Amino acid sequence: MAHDLPEPDLDYLRKVLLEMLAIPSPTGFTDTIVRYVAERLEEIGIPFELTRRGTIRATLVGRRSSPDRALSAHLDTIGAIVRDYKDNGRLALSPVGCWSSRFAEGSRVSVFTDHGVLRGSVLPLLASGHAFNTEVDSLPVSWDHVELRLDAYSTTRADCAALGVSVGDFVAFDPLPEFTESGHISARHLDDKAGVAALLAALKAVKESGREPPIDCHPLFTITEEIGSGSAAALPWDVSEFVGIDIAPVAAGQQSSEHAVTVALQDSGGPYDYHLSRHLLRLADHHAIPIRRDLFRYYHSDAQSAIAAGHDIRTALLAFGCDATHGYERTHVDSLAALSRLLSAYILSPPVFASDAQPAQASLEPFSHQLEHAAQMETETRVPTVESLVPVSDDDPE
Repeated sequence: MAHDLPEPDLDYLRKVLLEMLAIPSPTGFTDTIVRYVAERLEEIGIPFELTRRGTIRATLVGRRSSPDRALSAHLDTIGAIVRDYKDNGRLALSPVGCWSSRFAEGSRVSVFTDHGVLRGSVLPLLASGHAFNTEVDSLPVSWDHVELRLDAYSTTRADCAALGVSVGDFVAFDPLPEFTESGHISARHLDDKAGVAALLAALKAVKESGREPPIDCHPLFTITEEIGSGSAAALPWDVSEFVGIDIAPVAAGQQSSEHAVTVALQDSGGPYDYHLSRHLLRLADHHAIPIRRDLFRYYHSDAQSAIAAGHDIRTALLAFGCDATHGYERTHVDSLAALSRLLSAYILSPPVFASDAQPAQASLEPFSHQLEHAAQMETETRVPTVESLVPVSDDDPE
């Protein structure tokens, strides 16, 4: 049965998502998107600070300062970078983030040079159907088999240089957003701008409700998740609970849905915290929020990078369901609404363990339990006898 919970403003969620999609932000080129999100936090009334490179660390003050929790969504997206000039006046690319060149083919892009912005298209090497017929079908799928055609006079390597293009210039792929009456949202870079929009909507709902969280909550907006470092250096507080916010692949062999929020119980870095994950599942059940459980095999998150950096924290991952991740992605407003509602419920919930305020315990008494049911507790360890495995010879001594 649903209980009282601040409802997200879905019009606001759609608005900020669309505005963020219009801001190019491949990893390493995130200053503008950082400024945009910081301005939204100022409007909501949540104080924040910026790290040297631009990770946003905000604080939603609660009734207690410890143990405190963090929520993290990332602002950076996949993209590309100029690797080389080619003899035909086109550009060789290297990917930013982990994604297939198959999803890059046919895309319109912007190249950010030191002097301005150039437009262009990413094409396979044999791009003309009338010139090469079916030969394009035999091309391997790799970044060595695509090239960037600039919308400028460029037929030689010298032309590229004359246009002001340099090795290392960032290439941003057009998002091509479409919001349909069915509630579907299609675009590149929903990962993780849709997650950011859901978090902003949840923060806005909690602030406008006037309800005070039981403990301090620190929303984080990171800028290097797509290359693996993410939140590694983003936790200056005594955080005991860390929930990452990201994308859930909707595909064969996965359990996620475009109409629900997902609790990921494991990714390529291993299982998430047993207790924090189940706390989120119970909150979803309590508030009648549609939810799925899933495992992500080829995936890392901000929560994983925080653990890899050596933080002794409980981690969990919430994700919106999305089809064709790292391609031309599609989600549904149902999933974003469910994610935003569960984030609000979590912000307003008590800590999983109040004893986590202490980084170390000298006693077993406050320590957690996973096997609580009597049927799961054995009074004797089940080990076969030596005699049942090793036959005793008549020559063996007594």
